[in-house]
Amino acid sequence: MSGLHIYREDAVLVAVDFQEKLMPAMFEGNKVTETAAKLIKGCRVLGVPVLVTQQYTKGIGETVDEITDALVCKLSDTVPAATFSHIEKTSFGAMGEPAFVKALADTGRKTVIITGVETHVCVQQTAIALIEAGYNVFGVIDCMSSRTLQNKEFGQLRMTQSGVIMTGYESVLFDMLLDAKDPGFKAISSLVR
Repeated sequence: MSGLHIYREDAVLVAVDFQEKLMPAMFEGNKVTETAAKLIKGCRVLGVPVLVTQQYTKGIGETVDEITDALVCKLSDTVPAATFSHIEKTSFGAMGEPAFVKALADTGRKTVIITGVETHVCVQQTAIALIEAGYNVFGVIDCMSSRTLQNKEFGQLRMTQSGVIMTGYESVLFDMLLDAKDPGFKAISSLVR
């Protein structure tokens, strides 16, 4: 499949470290969390699997409630309530965690949509390692952050220079829809309003 388009049959969403002790310190953390929750819900509507990492949960806390709710809530009769379990890591880049590498390989998908914090550390290291491993990687700018805007921008620049295609959450969802006749169109449209 082409590396320039996101085909939902080949896509997996990776949500990096949206954790309780990190998000309050992030630049526009509330806005990023809200946007990422919409992206997660949209991916669930479209049947795209979601992998969630947590960095040293004992010290940094669990995934924040808004993200957890997006992962588990009932969205419709065709998208029932679900459960999720995070992938624990101590490696900054998720590809340094064997459980993540296995979970990703088990999806059988080669296009990774990446979100999370911090852009210039864990997200960046994960994205670059994914590129090195042969994955197509799309970074969702409005669903990632760092403690400062400058660090967020540095991380985005380095990822772009490394081959990550940067985009926004609405673009990701509509790229996977392709057509207003798609059964998921109504649900996606209501999410982005």
